[in-house]
Amino acid sequence: MGPTNRAGLVFARGLVQSGSMKNGMRQRAALVLAYLAVVLVLAGAVWRYGYVQGLDQLEARGQADLALAGDRLVSQLQRYRDLAVLMADHPQIKAQLAGADVQGTALLLQEVADKSAALDLAVVDRSGRVQVAAQNKLPRDMSGQPHVQRALRGALGWGHGPGSPLTKRAFYHAAPVFDDAGQVQGAVVVITDLNGIDYNWRGTNPAAFFTDDQGIVYISNRSELLFWKRPEGAAGLVPPQGDAPEFSVSNPGGHEVWHLGWGRYLPRDALHLTRDLPVIGMRGEVLLDVSQTRAFALSQALAVAALCLAFGSLLFLAAERRRALAEANVQLEGRVAERTVALRETNAKLLREAAEREEAQTALRRAQDDLVQAGKLSALGQMSAGISHELNQPLMAIRSFAENAVQFMERGAPERATENLTRISDMARRMGRIIQNLRAFARQENGPQESVDLDAAIQSALDLTQAHIEDAGVRLEYAPSDKPVLVRGGEVRLGQVFVNLIANAVDAMGASAVKLLTVTISDADTLTVNFCDTGPGIEMPDKVFDPFYTTKTVGSTGGMGLGLSISYGIVQSFGGQISGANVPGGGALFSVTLERAIDGAKAA
Repeated sequence: MGPTNRAGLVFARGLVQSGSMKNGMRQRAALVLAYLAVVLVLAGAVWRYGYVQGLDQLEARGQADLALAGDRLVSQLQRYRDLAVLMADHPQIKAQLAGADVQGTALLLQEVADKSAALDLAVVDRSGRVQVAAQNKLPRDMSGQPHVQRALRGALGWGHGPGSPLTKRAFYHAAPVFDDAGQVQGAVVVITDLNGIDYNWRGTNPAAFFTDDQGIVYISNRSELLFWKRPEGAAGLVPPQGDAPEFSVSNPGGHEVWHLGWGRYLPRDALHLTRDLPVIGMRGEVLLDVSQTRAFALSQALAVAALCLAFGSLLFLAAERRRALAEANVQLEGRVAERTVALRETNAKLLREAAEREEAQTALRRAQDDLVQAGKLSALGQMSAGISHELNQPLMAIRSFAENAVQFMERGAPERATENLTRISDMARRMGRIIQNLRAFARQENGPQESVDLDAAIQSALDLTQAHIEDAGVRLEYAPSDKPVLVRGGEVRLGQVFVNLIANAVDAMGASAVKLLTVTISDADTLTVNFCDTGPGIEMPDKVFDPFYTTKTVGSTGGMGLGLSISYGIVQSFGGQISGANVPGGGALFSVTLERAIDGAKAA
């Protein structure tokens, strides 16, 4: 074979090897792509399965929560139904419907309404006309109301609707009144204010609401959903006014998932569950956030995908090793050794990264614990400073008076010694009052609302903040009332509101030339406590009660802007109002309006 033929043969072999290499690369690339497609499909199936299973578990928990909320609502309304039945058997009401001239029926109804927290009670005759009522503000003719008609037929009637002019949301119970012959004389109607029923539910999770047969939201722990209506023949809700917000529905695994754009207090994606409540003619509905369920399903899918990719990578490496062994054992050994080293380095790197990540998480948890502990120590330090300031002065005075008393006794002046001992007793009583106020302020209060002495609550708050007021150089003007002023609320929580307002006023006057805090009680048409300072005023009065809103700089004695927001919620829980405004000429005025309470009686 000549040189020309050998060269041609070598060239032909090169072409064959090059073509074979290209074909092998194409086959391996197609195999990898096919495997990735299979892994993607498998991960999607795992995510779907995990998501549906998570929705099943979430639905089970949600149905239990919805049943509990429904039972709670039914039991709350059940009391007023029982009240209507009980009042229907009252002899005075029977005598009233029989035509007897019975005095005091209106007073009886008013007393029962006050004690039961009912909005109103009314007695109607056979024609459905109101003979007597507690509030005397209802329409005189109630014959057209279905619950009254049912009661006049001898059955227990119930329903809901506006209780104008008393409330926009009311629930009605009507019980028939029978004479001795078993004939219907009339009916007793008990009206319940639904604002008081769902008030304690506000803000609780998950978001729950109750709709009537027309699809109108009548009761909810999210006040922004009240009076929203379900479109006819469609899912979701629309507001009574304005454009319909963002909404869509999906059905993964037979579960109804709502995709919402209804505000920050409602989930973006929520599992929608329903439960019929035929006892009150409503349907309970709940929205459960599915973000955690979706995230857990995604983590499962990613874990499966990672395992499959790792397994596929191992298979690919094994195939590559066999192919390299067929080509050249020597090169294979070298490459295997190199790849083994690379794998070891990668594993070592992964282990180091995992260890570093664990150390970082540990450090993060430690830092979070340190921050929490620092916050606790800061609060304890501020309280300790106040205790030290309030107690050190009486202690030093007691020591001085005691030494003087000894000297006077030695000099034979017992009357002067008695005077010093009297002052020591006064100082001890002052220290006892301070300690008593601190103990009361630290006590948790979860009991029912009661009658609270307003002057005592203000004086307790002033005692607790006296050190802060004196250190800031603030002059206090406060004149207690000349007679007891009783309000509806809780002593500890009301004292917390006053402490927050006094502390904020003192802090606001830090840079003021004139530092004057005036506390007054307005006992006119409404009972109002006013806190007026000479500070710079309120920068944004419409946002002063929003959570986390604060004008204090970082590192100041202020907190995170939660004091006024917490105070707002406390005052509203008492049925009162709190407001803030700027005073002409400079300064801020915070007013707390509270409901009066009957002396010696528990609040309703």
